[in-house]
Amino acid sequence: MPKTEIKFEIVKTIGVLATNKSGWNREANIVKWNDGKPKLDIRDWGPDHEKVGKGISLSSEEVAVLKELLEDYDPFETEA
Repeated sequence: MPKTEIKFEIVKTIGVLATNKSGWNREANIVKWNDGKPKLDIRDWGPDHEKVGKGISLSSEEVAVLKELLEDYDPFETEA
């Protein structure tokens, strides 16, 4: 069975969250996958964006919910 080609277009680069030892970056971008609607996309990208790793794409509605949830999030808070 032939591999299906996945098309993507990075509409807007938001930023790099981390870089691993092999040079791949975990990035936040606005991406159109297979000519779909642009979504917030967080995933690992190889150098020059030639290869992509697993990640997550969020609709604008999901981003709004996540933003609301993160308003009260304290990464330094520990639970007993």
